[in-house]
Amino acid sequence: MDFDAVRTFVAVAEAGQFQDAAAELSVTQQAVSKRVAALERSLDVRLFTRTPRGAELTLDGQAFLPHARELLRAADRAIAAVRPGRRSLRVDVIASRIAPTDLVRGFHQAHPEIALDVLKLFDVGTAVAALRSGAIDASFRAVAMPGPAVPEDIETLRVLDEPLQLLTGPAHALASARSVTMAQLAGHRIWMPGLAPGTEWTAYYDALAAEFRLTIEATGPNLGADALLDTVADTPALATFIGARTRLVWPVGHGLRRIPVSDPTPVYPHSLLWHRDNRHPALAALRDHLAASADGHDHPGTWVPSWARGQA
Repeated sequence: MDFDAVRTFVAVAEAGQFQDAAAELSVTQQAVSKRVAALERSLDVRLFTRTPRGAELTLDGQAFLPHARELLRAADRAIAAVRPGRRSLRVDVIASRIAPTDLVRGFHQAHPEIALDVLKLFDVGTAVAALRSGAIDASFRAVAMPGPAVPEDIETLRVLDEPLQLLTGPAHALASARSVTMAQLAGHRIWMPGLAPGTEWTAYYDALAAEFRLTIEATGPNLGADALLDTVADTPALATFIGARTRLVWPVGHGLRRIPVSDPTPVYPHSLLWHRDNRHPALAALRDHLAASADGHDHPGTWVPSWARGQA
């Protein structure tokens, strides 16, 4: 159905005059007449009777008027739902406790007027598909991992190089260290149960293990952060890596230690991804906020996989 014709019909019905409706719609009276005539043909009824006083609704016109108004209200709601700036900015942060969530929290504190929808998608392939379909506006990922390249219509901005820390229980051999070097980690078992094949974080830790001859194990199910903390606290032979900005809380009795890693410091390269045709005004605000707070990348004394180097 032609919504311009429906809107014109409602304008004539409310004004009672074709000429007044034309003035309200900023079109000619002839255009108003043509739109109404086309609508009458499509409905196969007469909607108005012309009288000396103007245009009066027929019985069919009276029956159609409330439905026409509802059609226009529904159309206006549909347009508003997708109009840039009228809907929430939809951002994928992967998981709730890690650095991307902290970055989005900082953006929200700086821009509380911007409505946000925060989602958690699994891998970079799922996130890119959601960006291209418009299901989300932005995603935090590590690029460009080995495998399919990021499509040309997806833009990226490297926003944070997050240092890794070693997390140990109180009885671990390295628990008393104020810091550890990558060389000292050789021979120790690093347990990372969340390493799923094909994900960017698995590609990162595979590269880390190969570069520094680390023993990284992904055995057992991934039962979440609490189960990971319980196991590391109770098992002296296991340690794990966590990001320096990962927010974790554990019982006092666990006695867990977060230990900085150096020589070099492995950093996880977080990038913001978005579709180049996305015109949501809040997306530009998010990019500007992250760019202003970024501390650069590829600093001396840090390490990232070769596939992440040079990513802007």
